[in-house]
Amino acid sequence: MASVIKRLSEVSAEQLTGMRRGIEKESLRAQFDGNLALTPHPSALGSALTHPRVTTDFSEAQLELVTGVHGDIDACLKELTEIHQFVYRAIGEEILWTGSMPCCLPTDETIPIGMYGSSNVGRAKSVYRMGLGHRYGRRMQMISGIHYNWSMPGLRTDDYFSLIRNFRRHSFLLLYLFGASPAVCSSFVEGRQHELRSLGGKSLYMPYGTSLRMGRLGYQSDAQSSIAVSYNSLEIYAASLQAAMTEPYAPYVAVGIRNPGGDYNQLATSLLQIENEFYGTIRPKRVIRPGERPLHALRERGVEYVEVRCMDLNPFLPVGIDGATMRFIDMLLLHCLLHESPPDTLEEIAALGRNQHHVASHGRDPGLKLERGGMEISVPNWGDAVLAEMEPIAQALDRTHGDGDYVRTLNMARATLHTPACAPSARVLDAMTESHESSHVRFIMAQSLAAKSSLLSRPLSSEQNTHFLAMTLQSIAEQKAIEAADQVPFETYRQNYLATRSLSV
Repeated sequence: MASVIKRLSEVSAEQLTGMRRGIEKESLRAQFDGNLALTPHPSALGSALTHPRVTTDFSEAQLELVTGVHGDIDACLKELTEIHQFVYRAIGEEILWTGSMPCCLPTDETIPIGMYGSSNVGRAKSVYRMGLGHRYGRRMQMISGIHYNWSMPGLRTDDYFSLIRNFRRHSFLLLYLFGASPAVCSSFVEGRQHELRSLGGKSLYMPYGTSLRMGRLGYQSDAQSSIAVSYNSLEIYAASLQAAMTEPYAPYVAVGIRNPGGDYNQLATSLLQIENEFYGTIRPKRVIRPGERPLHALRERGVEYVEVRCMDLNPFLPVGIDGATMRFIDMLLLHCLLHESPPDTLEEIAALGRNQHHVASHGRDPGLKLERGGMEISVPNWGDAVLAEMEPIAQALDRTHGDGDYVRTLNMARATLHTPACAPSARVLDAMTESHESSHVRFIMAQSLAAKSSLLSRPLSSEQNTHFLAMTLQSIAEQKAIEAADQVPFETYRQNYLATRSLSV
């Protein structure tokens, strides 16, 4: 505690008010019967390749809504809400699925991957997604979540890596307090082994689960587990990722770059096709220049912000997240920055992976023990220690902002930590069993319809509507310009982009 308070005293009010955050929120487009929408990306939403606020993630049916960078939480939420309002007016009778675990899915090969036009960069995005499908199956890619991008002025690259190491140690709190995916439609695991229990009908669940999305059924990979990426420095982090992106990996060599008909199966035969394929609860990031590799940008100009990637969609909230959740993430990130951050080790990396799986699958089990420093500790006891150290941080933020929102948020988190029935994951299971015949699809469908009704009932100003329409038209024009500017065949582009020299400074 003393070290956190001392380091907090060295943080200026200007740095606290200078915190910046932005949100990337994924949502599936679904039909009213709970099945995945198989329609192309709506033309009214412009080009998924170039639109700054509305794009797609893995699938044509998986929208990704992106806010700008904001110094104010309410302003960030306001923009996210307005993007939703615009999207709902463009997708007609379809809905945005408010849960992280998918709606009813068709056969794996029927799930449409994202399409981005005929340019080399657009084709590369689609081929990359084709590769993800071959490697992990398309169903896994249909899980949706929220990415929280955060920065604070005055931080160096080493400061961000110190933060990241501590975040990996303490991110179990986010799964416990905000995980909201304890159940799933049985279509998601069809043909796969799993440890889920039947809840009736076509729903499966984990009784004490918090986030199936972050557990063994979610964004996990046995192949990637062999990487054991260390965050002790940018140099060590970059070297481990570069090896994973440049050394052939036998199972993916067997898949091949192209199939016998000449169509592309994947971008590369390495363990990772590109940087974004690496799964993690948090990433060091920097805005890249056109055609630049993310790893090159980090090596050349350092870390600019971090991307928190372990947040579920909250199905009880129309846009999946609220101000209290964002304030808690702010406080946790500041705690991770200010707390002593020893180097990670291979043993600790393995233990943190086990902790994540345990909390994702059994987090609300009162008997659950996590690993910390070679000893066992309960989630409430470890959580209490972290929240106690966050108290002066909450107070400092409230003094800076002139309100009591951060302390109130911290008190709510403390109450949830000791009353797991209040956690979103428990509330999801209660709501499913009480009003929706224990059906995951029916529950999320009801929440999705309520969210659509709520957002469509709010007026979207003519200025905002005009603003979004202008972005849509501009995105279409930009895609055409990119396609017209291509000078080399796609295979040449692919080889140049993936060349080892593109990763170095």
